[in-house]
Amino acid sequence: MAQIIPLHRASAPSPCDSCTARSLTICAGLSAADQTKMAAHVATVTLQPGQMLFSEGDSADHVYNITSGSMSVAKSMPDGRRQIAGFLGAGDFLGVSTRAEYKVSAEALTETHLCRFPRPAFARLLEEVSCLERRLLAVAENEVAAAQEQILLLGRKTAMERIASFLLLQAARMKARGVTDNPVLLPMTRAEVGDYLGLTIETVSRCFTRLRKLDVIGLPAPDRVQIRQVEQLRTLSEAA
Repeated sequence: MAQIIPLHRASAPSPCDSCTARSLTICAGLSAADQTKMAAHVATVTLQPGQMLFSEGDSADHVYNITSGSMSVAKSMPDGRRQIAGFLGAGDFLGVSTRAEYKVSAEALTETHLCRFPRPAFARLLEEVSCLERRLLAVAENEVAAAQEQILLLGRKTAMERIASFLLLQAARMKARGVTDNPVLLPMTRAEVGDYLGLTIETVSRCFTRLRKLDVIGLPAPDRVQIRQVEQLRTLSEAA
C-alpha cells in the first residue's frame, strides 16, 4: 500500500523546503509566498516498485508531481493487451484530466516519491498563482512532444532504429534532469521496453545483444546501458 503523509500543517516543515527536484517541477521559480500556498494543499506519496498510483478508470481526484523515482503510464487495449504510453521521472507531472476518470494507469518502476494535490485545490492554485498556469502549459507541451516521439518510434522505424532512438531519448531525458546521461539508467524491464516500442521481448533482447556485439553499447547491469559509440548509435537510430 502506498505511504501517504497527510497535508502540510503550518506547524510542520514544508515539504517544499527539502525538495531536491524543485527546479525540475511545476514549482520551479515560485516565490516563497506561492510555495507556501502550494504546500498548504500537498501530501507526499511514497510507492514501492510495482505499486499502482492509480488505474485506468479510477476517479481522477488528484494530480501528482514526481520528485524522485521512475514510473510507467499505460493504457489497456480493446483486445486486453497493454500499451505503455511513456516512462516518467523526477519533475514529471501526471493525473491532469478534463474527465472525471483517469485515462491511463500509473505504476512505480522504482521507489518513487510524489507530491499529491487534490484536484479542486489545484484548480484554485492555478487561479491564485500566476506562473503556475504557464508551468502547466509547458508540461502539456512536453506531453505532446513525447506522444509525437512515440508515434515516430512506432511508425516506420525498424526494431533496431526504435531501440537506438529509445536509448538516445532516455539519455537526453537524464541530461535534462541534471544527472549523468552515461550510463543510461533503464528501470523498466525488457518486456516493458517492448510494450512501449511495440516489440516482443525477444526482439528487444536480440537488438540489445546485437548492439553489444557491435561494441556500440555495454551492458554492465540489467538496468544500465553504457553508450560506447554515441555517433554510431545516432546513425542506427536514423538509418533508412
